[in-house]
Amino acid sequence: MSDQVLILAIETSCDETAAAVVRDGREICSTVVASQADLHARYGGVFPEMASRQHIKTIQAVVQDALDGAGMTLAGIDALAVTRGPGLPGSLVVGVNLAKGLALASGLPLIGVNHLEGHIYAAWLAGYDREPQFPLVALVVSGGHTELVLMKDHLVYESLGSTLDDAAGEAFDKTARLLDLGYPGGPRIQKAAEDGNPQRFDFPRAWLEGSLDFSFSGLKTAVLRQVQSLQEAPGGIPVSDIAAGFQEAVIDVLVTKTLRAAQEREARSIVVAGGVSANKPLRQAFESAAEIPVFIPPLALCTDNAAMIAAAGHYRFQAGQRDGLNFDILPNWPLSELETAAFRLEA
Repeated sequence: MSDQVLILAIETSCDETAAAVVRDGREICSTVVASQADLHARYGGVFPEMASRQHIKTIQAVVQDALDGAGMTLAGIDALAVTRGPGLPGSLVVGVNLAKGLALASGLPLIGVNHLEGHIYAAWLAGYDREPQFPLVALVVSGGHTELVLMKDHLVYESLGSTLDDAAGEAFDKTARLLDLGYPGGPRIQKAAEDGNPQRFDFPRAWLEGSLDFSFSGLKTAVLRQVQSLQEAPGGIPVSDIAAGFQEAVIDVLVTKTLRAAQEREARSIVVAGGVSANKPLRQAFESAAEIPVFIPPLALCTDNAAMIAAAGHYRFQAGQRDGLNFDILPNWPLSELETAAFRLEA
């Protein structure tokens, strides 16, 4: 093995087919993402069976493109990392099975990676002149997840809060559907809100006093009732104002709870990751309100990609994790259930 560690990673947790080669957990040698967004747009969300079939069609070419882009073959790789969960079962199986086949054929070590952990480790890929400092508070906010964790060191987590119902990204998608804005909801809401007045409608914030958990179902219901009440109004539904008010309500709760957690746990930095972290007003709100460094990956690393899986895989590889070829996918795999101290070699 060379002094430098090269990880080839595969990510197929949802509707992106992705592969990447990353050096030492920090330097992206290549990253390839084949998006299925256009295929699923007509359904207003991801159609699971279609997603898995499309992964099968494209994954081998995507992995080869990643190797070619890095100018290497499997012979130059030190380990393979693959998203084991959470995610859509049919999608996860495609990536895991290919990774197992490559490991069997090449003899390379195989590492199953938690998708949410991957989002956090995207912050180490962002090209900053400094790394996030521990202890840190990480907010993972995406279409399927809203998680707030304390990260005490590499691979060591304490769950602080999570969503009790809809994830923030899911609420964006559902609200966009109510407003006939299309899919994916996050960027559509952001664009519509640019010309809106966020103060026109007083949408609720679920503070859940004394808790760092989140709830967005009440906000979603309030938007629905507002839309229904304006169906017959002169001039129609004020889409931009509703979008702006909804977006501000979500951002207000996410930022306030994250900053409170950071203060209570005396964090030295904050990481914000996941697809919703691409939202421009959310990024601006964190950067203006936080008194400690905030690390938010560039837009290309906010959404699902394999470079983040390689980064997390690097630290697990260095810690000694090696997974046998018999491991199964974990469609529901919270960060709180990750092994953090010692790793068991699965026979």
